Amino acid sequence: MGPDVPLLNDYKQEFFLKRFPQTLLGGPRFKLGYCAPPYIYVNQIILFLTPWLWGGVGTLLYQLGVMQGLCTAALSGGLMFVTALALQMANLYAKQKTVTVERMQIQNTLTDEDEFEFSSCVGSETVKFIIPGKKYIINTVFHSLLAGVLCGLGTWYLLPNRITLLYSNIGGTVVIFVFGWVTICIGEYSLIINTATETATFQALDTYEITALMRPFYIFVFIAVDLAHRFAVNTPILEQTNQILHILFLFLPFLWAMGILPPLDALFLWGMEQLLEFGLGGSPMSSNTKLLVMFLISAGTAIASYFIPSPLGVILFMTGFGFILSLNLSEIGFAFKHTMISHLASSKAKNAHRALRLQFGWREFIFYVTVLAFALTEASLLHQFAGSSSSSQGRPQAIASYILILLLVMMWILREIQRVYLFGVFRNPFYPKDVRTVAVFMEKQRRLMKVGVVRRILLTLVSPFAMIAFLSLDHSLQNLHSVSVSIGFTRMFRMVWQNTENALLDMVVVSAAQMMVVDPDLWWNRSLDTGIKLLLVGLLRDRLLQLLSKLHFAMAILLTSWTEKKQRRSSSAALIALNAAFFPVLLALVAVSALLSSPLLPLFTLPVFLVGFPRPLRSWPGPAGGAACVCPDTVYYRQLVPGLAAALQAALAAGGLGLSLPGSHYLCRFQDRLMWILVLEKGFTYCGVNIKGLELQETSCHAAEAHRVDEIFEMAFEHQEHTRILSPNPHFGHILTPCTVVPVRLYSDARNVLSGIIDSHENLKHLKDDFVKVLVWMLVQYCYKKSKTWESPGSANRNKQESFPENQHSGAVKGCRALREEDSFSVDTVEDWTDDSDIFDFEPSSRTRDRKDAGHLGLTPKVHLSIPGSIETQSQDFLQEMSPEDKLNRTVVLGLPAVDKGKQPEVLPRVEFSCSYSELLSIPEEWRTAPVPSSKVSEMRQRFPEEWYHFVLSQLDFFHLQEKPSSLLTELMEDQALKELYILGVLSCCFGLFGLDNAVPAPRHVFRAYTGGIPWSAGLDWLTGKPELFQLALKAFRYTFKLMLDKASLGPVENFRELVNYLEGYESDWYIGLVSDLEWQQAVLQEKPYLFSLGHDPSMGIYTGRVLTLQELLVQVGKLNAEAVRGQWANLSWELLYATNDDEERYSIQAHPALLRNLTVQAADPPLGYPVYSSQLLQLPLF
Repeated sequence: MGPDVPLLNDYKQEFFLKRFPQTLLGGPRFKLGYCAPPYIYVNQIILFLTPWLWGGVGTLLYQLGVMQGLCTAALSGGLMFVTALALQMANLYAKQKTVTVERMQIQNTLTDEDEFEFSSCVGSETVKFIIPGKKYIINTVFHSLLAGVLCGLGTWYLLPNRITLLYSNIGGTVVIFVFGWVTICIGEYSLIINTATETATFQALDTYEITALMRPFYIFVFIAVDLAHRFAVNTPILEQTNQILHILFLFLPFLWAMGILPPLDALFLWGMEQLLEFGLGGSPMSSNTKLLVMFLISAGTAIASYFIPSPLGVILFMTGFGFILSLNLSEIGFAFKHTMISHLASSKAKNAHRALRLQFGWREFIFYVTVLAFALTEASLLHQFAGSSSSSQGRPQAIASYILILLLVMMWILREIQRVYLFGVFRNPFYPKDVRTVAVFMEKQRRLMKVGVVRRILLTLVSPFAMIAFLSLDHSLQNLHSVSVSIGFTRMFRMVWQNTENALLDMVVVSAAQMMVVDPDLWWNRSLDTGIKLLLVGLLRDRLLQLLSKLHFAMAILLTSWTEKKQRRSSSAALIALNAAFFPVLLALVAVSALLSSPLLPLFTLPVFLVGFPRPLRSWPGPAGGAACVCPDTVYYRQLVPGLAAALQAALAAGGLGLSLPGSHYLCRFQDRLMWILVLEKGFTYCGVNIKGLELQETSCHAAEAHRVDEIFEMAFEHQEHTRILSPNPHFGHILTPCTVVPVRLYSDARNVLSGIIDSHENLKHLKDDFVKVLVWMLVQYCYKKSKTWESPGSANRNKQESFPENQHSGAVKGCRALREEDSFSVDTVEDWTDDSDIFDFEPSSRTRDRKDAGHLGLTPKVHLSIPGSIETQSQDFLQEMSPEDKLNRTVVLGLPAVDKGKQPEVLPRVEFSCSYSELLSIPEEWRTAPVPSSKVSEMRQRFPEEWYHFVLSQLDFFHLQEKPSSLLTELMEDQALKELYILGVLSCCFGLFGLDNAVPAPRHVFRAYTGGIPWSAGLDWLTGKPELFQLALKAFRYTFKLMLDKASLGPVENFRELVNYLEGYESDWYIGLVSDLEWQQAVLQEKPYLFSLGHDPSMGIYTGRVLTLQELLVQVGKLNAEAVRGQWANLSWELLYATNDDEERYSIQAHPALLRNLTVQAADPPLGYPVYSSQLLQLPLF
């Protein structure tokens, strides 16, 4: 589609124009889209201004000196509480009245979907429309009480005398008073009357009506600062803050409407995440529960450290808990739980537990205990040394600083040379050039793997102990510690293990600052201890990196809106000019977004930027892997994810993926598969990731962006032999930067056109003969495997004798007739037949006895009429005794419907085998009843491959038989009865699949036979009635077709041994079927080495073959700009949850090769995105 596709379609534009004013004003609906009575609007205006009315009464009494400020607040709040409760009761009464007397309404599909019919000013429909009410009774009371408190405190907050004391300006007082009450009215209306849909929406559903509390909460925050200023004495900072917030209070409706202020759930999750990471030294978590638990434990640790009186005890406490909390506690708890269960359970449960592969075992436990012991020993000894050597107070820490600088440089170099591009700009001369095959790549990467091991040791063992030495030698820990010391050093003693690379960078920066700033009276040295310095540097580092990433994202949108022709809209030039003219404003927006750690939201992904509301780094409220749009392609991702996780584990540990932090995004590509990786949490020797799989059925937008991804990776990894050393990255500035390739065991997908093979007359001519051979082998193998469940030939004979008693040794036709006579359908006389009778009911067995009894008693026999098409059940003597009138009646009733008798079981004559062991290979009786002419049986005897049949029998070993004659195989080959059974079985299958015609099958018939979609025939009807035989025949035909392809490509089969090898290979290493089969998905998960499927393209009229081959191949990995992803996800959330713009052809989902917009939308969590696979949290050990 063109670039000027509408951002919103006409219906959504009208919907948005109705919703946004409602959001801006807090809930009143003044734009309905249809004609409503004037009192609807008047009632909403009155309810909107009601808080101002009660507040105005209190304010007037206060200004007249009748009441004090606190009493004024109580009066206004009480009046508002009563009003709110009365309104909610009115809603409940209106609902009850409507339920009691409900008028039948006819839905008119031509009218607007939200149109109401109003009867009066205070009618039930009017009340329900204006005041929707609360879902829960508790919220009815709680929200009413909260509305009263809000009105009372708001009255106190906006008292004119109080505002005049703050600003000493009458004009400013009037403005703040008027617009401040507008803000309070908006908050009150949203709380108690009708909750507006917020632009800042985090959850798709508001189950517990939390959205109504959002605006009052922010009003309470402003009022809380004012209350603190009222009761605090001589606090200039609070006074200045209060002055600023009174002005900012007027802009709260604008901030709410723009979606800058987060909803309460997102606010608390974001706040806990920020405090955990930057205040307590932890890491963001993969779920809300883990985040809450870890935050409480970490906060408790910081608080407990403050109350430890001994400096040495504080050091040991911080070091020990910092190390323990940085471990993967959920995995350790899981392993401990299963260990306890295994000790308490039975031996069977113990064995089952041992089969589990846990990432935490005794080896890891001993390693962690050893590291903890060394860390505690080092911290205590160095702390004692620093306290005893007072003469050289700063010298030992300075030595540790130089060691840290050296470690930072070494680790930085060792990390960068693991990637294909240095800094993402210049090609790495040490990176292997030929990375097309796994063997060559692994051979060339051995040097880099050794470098990765060195870096892993430095990162895991050397750097943490060096940083503990730096912290333990700090003089701030020698004296009585304060709150700042407890917070700062608790954070750093944990961050040393939790986020080693960033902690090392922060310490180097602080060390360098201490070396350069030698003035002891400077604010940096006088007022801040080392822990707070590290906290500020860490916060500044994070915000600076976010600022650079957001600027990169903003510049990419601005430039590509013009340079990419397909993104060049008619408004692009104007938008670029506005951004250039107001560039300082753009920089301010980016800076505010980085400061709040919130996404930079490009509206409709155009160069129109807003500050999104702060939210957790994972961007979505649910846990990782909670949902996915499962489809048949999901199975390929389920198969490759374990191998990909193992490969990522090695790459992350070696540094091949760069600096991987929580919130980092990676994109992996192999053939038509795209894997999206999100780092959720990280700690000491572990990293938690979520892997998503994107759809394989490429749309035009998906294909355009996937093509750009392939182009970027090809330029990085496959076109290196002709490039110069340190050549620049040709795609620098793209949000995707190639990192490395990793070997993964997965399926390669090859598709071939079968023209010239499937339509070859020569190949098709041999198809039937090969099918007979394959079917003989298949039947023999089936019977042989089934014989292993039998105890001995004697038991088989006994079973046969039970099935065929001696009195049933008559011919097949006579036995069949006997069964038909016993189970025939018949009806009673015409007199007994009514409309309620079912002519297809089985005749009761007592009916024959009644008929015989009637004959013996000399009564007139009833006329029994058979269903046409069935075999007559009455004897000739009885027919002769019938009167002409009875015969006439019988003729008339012959018009009854016919009944299909083909399902009747037949009794076959017992087969006499010359070898007693032939029973083991005997074909089941029901497989010998195919309705084939005897001439075809004779013809099959001539076509039957007897030599092949003997060769197949000669390959059987019968090891499961304890006692067997030495000439067993010879006797089986000479048993003509057994051969006749196989001839009949093969003929039955050929009759079902090919019919009685001996013509060469056409390609279309071959395809339909392969897929099991053969047109109906009598033979197919019989064959499908034997499901097990039909599946064997279908499997044999598919093997035959694959054999035909192999013979056409590899040459003819030389001998029987080679043919058996082909068939055994198909049986053990291949799945030959259809992609749509359930067995295909099971074969992929079982990791069958090869899979084959036949397809047909009706538009081109060609047949295709698809082969999946399981092998270790190279998967390309690139790092995405995390802020570009978060920004596009923020726009997606706004566009779908607020603007409800779910048009599949909307502008913001169209292909954007520079931003990978379509792929980014796919990778979002459902219901906004649609990944076909999403893994649970994968814990990757990094050591």
